[in-house]
Amino acid sequence: MIEKEFLEPVYIDAFDLDDAWFQCLSEILEKGHVYTIDRGSYEGQKRLEFDFVVVRVRKPAHQIIPIIPEGMSIPAPTDMDYIQGYLNYLMTGVKTKTEDYTYGERLVGPEVKTKQDTQGKGMIKELPLRINQIEEVIRIYKEKGFGTNQAVMEIGMPSDIKLADPPCLRLIDTRVRYGKLHFILYFRSWDLWGGFPSNLGGLQLVKQYMAEEIGVGDGEIVAVSKGLHLYDYSWDLAKIRTNKSLRQCRV
Repeated sequence: MIEKEFLEPVYIDAFDLDDAWFQCLSEILEKGHVYTIDRGSYEGQKRLEFDFVVVRVRKPAHQIIPIIPEGMSIPAPTDMDYIQGYLNYLMTGVKTKTEDYTYGERLVGPEVKTKQDTQGKGMIKELPLRINQIEEVIRIYKEKGFGTNQAVMEIGMPSDIKLADPPCLRLIDTRVRYGKLHFILYFRSWDLWGGFPSNLGGLQLVKQYMAEEIGVGDGEIVAVSKGLHLYDYSWDLAKIRTNKSLRQCRV
């Protein structure tokens, strides 16, 4: 195999979420980079990973869950029941004692410190403040209009660098344009087989809710990642789903 000198960005232009998943599987088998995981999930195992990928989904609501053709002896990576449960995870701030964080906690219940004059006499005290980013973005668009680049919801924070398992999804940027709400997502790392379908399915339902509350149409999803990958356990599953022969694959 010839060693590459430069990154190989990949652009996927998909109709719906099923199409996006299939195209990503097909492209990663041909263009992915194989390496051994030194730090992170499944240390010591191999990953097949895009150098960098942009996935545009024009009609994400059309087909949310991946379609596995009849006769293929592989399991579906997700279903609507799971995605509905994932939606609840994203929309509530519930966190167990064993969890460092949840996406829902970061979206609807992060605690920040704010300095306030608590007695009106110039005495400043730091007080905790909880912010529901989903409802705040809805409020911004409804009250201030659509001409803004500030309606972004953040998952990641600086202290995450110290976590053993930091969040994969880092931010959800939004835009209302051409009468529709669009999501622009960044994932630092992203499991293409098990994570991609459920993550985008759940986030699509969040987008639909927000669009309805704002009073606009449901728009596109553009997802960006330098870490969209397949673990080695799913390589054969991906080959079956895409009907790829061995000579077409890097693994």
